[in-house]
This record gives sequence, C-alpha cells and structure tokens, in this order.
Amino acid sequence: MKIISVVGARPNFMKVAPLHKAFQKLKDFNIDVKVEHLICHTGQHYDEKMSKIFFEELEMPKPDYYLGVGSGSHAEQTARIMIEFEKVLIKEKPELIIVVGDVNSTIACSLTAVKMGIRVAHVEAGLRSFDRQMPEEINRILTDSISDFLFVTEKSGVENLKKEGIDASKIFFVGNVMIDSLINYLPKIHKSKIHSELNVQKGNYCLITLHRPSNVDNKNKLKELIEFIAEVSENKYVIFPVHPRTKNNLERFNLLKLLNHNIKITEPLGYIDFISLVKDSSFVLTDSGGIQEETTYLGIPCLTLRNTTERPVTVEIGTNYLVGDKISFARKYINEILTGNPKKGRIPELWDGKAAERIVKILIEKFN
Repeated sequence: MKIISVVGARPNFMKVAPLHKAFQKLKDFNIDVKVEHLICHTGQHYDEKMSKIFFEELEMPKPDYYLGVGSGSHAEQTARIMIEFEKVLIKEKPELIIVVGDVNSTIACSLTAVKMGIRVAHVEAGLRSFDRQMPEEINRILTDSISDFLFVTEKSGVENLKKEGIDASKIFFVGNVMIDSLINYLPKIHKSKIHSELNVQKGNYCLITLHRPSNVDNKNKLKELIEFIAEVSENKYVIFPVHPRTKNNLERFNLLKLLNHNIKITEPLGYIDFISLVKDSSFVLTDSGGIQEETTYLGIPCLTLRNTTERPVTVEIGTNYLVGDKISFARKYINEILTGNPKKGRIPELWDGKAAERIVKILIEKFN
C-alpha cells in the first residue's frame, strides 16, 4: 500500500509528523501490512532555514518530493501545485493521498488526486469559520466535499459535515494530530534554551503573532494593532516573532518606530522554541488557527484577533478568547488575566496524543 502525505506550509509539518511515525510503527499496533509512506513538500511556503529546522526538530525524513512552487496569487499557486503534483501521482501511482489543514496545497492536491481516481483523506476536516472571505474556508469546504476519509479534531466538525450532506460513513472523530506532536515533543520543549537566549523570565512575558492579511495588509489596522502592542508592553514584556509578511508591511508603512525597548522582535522561530515560549507565557495574542489549540491544551490564555474561529471548542471549553477586531475587548480580557482572573479551560475530548494512531488504524482497516 502506497500513501503520499502532502505538506505545503509549516503548520502542516506538525500534522504529518505524527502520521509518519504511526505508519513506521504498524507492527506495534499488531498490524501486519506493509505501507510505503512518502512525503511531498509542495514548497507553497518555503524558507530553507525554517523548513530544515522543522524537519529536523520533528524527526521527519527529507521529503521524497519537493515541488518548489513558491508564492503567487491563489490561482497561480494552486495551478502550479496541481501541475507538479500530477507528475508525482503519475509516477508513484499511490492508493491514497493524505492532505492536512486548509492551505492551497490541501485543495490543489486533493483535486488532482480525485480526478485521477485516487482516494483522499483529509486530516482536520469539518472545521468551519463560516467566513467565506477567508481563502482557507473555501479550501476547507471544497476539500471536504471531495474527500473519501474525513478525520475530525472536534465534534463541531462532525456536525458541520453532516449538515453539508457528507455521508456519515466517511466521517471519523479521531482527535487532534497537532496535539499529538505537542505531547510527543514536550520533553524537547522543556529543554529549550530559548528563554535564556532571549533573556526573558518564564511567566513574565506575553507572546504575540500576527500574519493574516486582514490584520497586517491595511496600514490603519496594522498601526492600531502595533499601538496596542506598545500599550500592552507597558504592563508586560512582549515577545514578537515577526512573520515575513508582517515585517514587510511594518517596514513599508514605517511602523517599526512605534515599537519600544519592552518589545522583543525576533525572526520566526522553530517549533520547539516557539511552543516553549507559549508554554511559559502569561498569555498569547494571535490571529493564528493552530495556536488556539496549542494554548488550550497547555492551559495558556489566548486572545484571538479575529471575528470568527473554525475551532470553536477552544472558546467553548478551552482558554481561547475570541476578541474580534475591537481592541477594547482585548484590553478588557488582558486586564482580567493580569489581575489573576484568567479563563479556566479544559482539554477537549480525544486530544490525548493518539489521533495519528487512530487515523492509521482506520485507513488500514478500510483498505483491507
């Protein structure tokens, strides 16, 4: 049985790593099936240094294929991925491809495979923000509609898929592979030296990430957020790993001058160092998707600078605050956190480090 897993952007690495490990351990699960598991990196987001760090940290082999598609418009990028991935499928003739998340590589590779009669498994299926202005939402909806196996991280995903008319026999609630990675690498995370490298004390700082176009591409919006970060830094030291898109816009809009000495700017960080900073922060301010899940598992307050989330369980039972675009809400919640009254959350069902094992067992069973 030959399976190809697709990675396109850095968050995908943390989702494919536990799957790859699970395929390597089939005998430990008393499964006597030979699986050839290949990894295809589309190069949708590619930074040689960061990709190398992520693959080394996550103990993943060098990708079997690197497509090198690079950046471009959504149409250009999706088209290039489809053209190059088709060549891989023609050569390898896999029985199944696995796609994760919601990036352009996810829909591009799914669509290419389905049109060639190859089955598709979507990991992180069913998540919905109900905001179709987000390109990721379109990718999620379309990928789910053509996939053969839909592996869901939280129960809202099951309900969303059923409402969209997906056959229940295709839907599997298995837990969260991102949390598999977090649990697996906690020993490494505990040993990270990032705090001493940045000269910060554990628990005495907050962590900020910004990258969504809706937050960083508009000068007035970005200026408002940077001014708010400067305000936050008056009460709490700020660590701000800056995304390349955000950095370019800060320079283009001449906003770097608004940052002060209490804000530590860093390059994008590797997975181990970044999660170590999350684990020991007072709170995280972000517009990311995956960080909402990681903070919920770690019990760290997370303020999400978006009007919608595709991960509602992190708000309903986790430690995530959906603050929208109103700085006043963020200010209110930060005050509650700093005065010792943070949101009390709990870990969602099946976020136990075994999602990848469940996925692999289901795939082997269904193919045999």
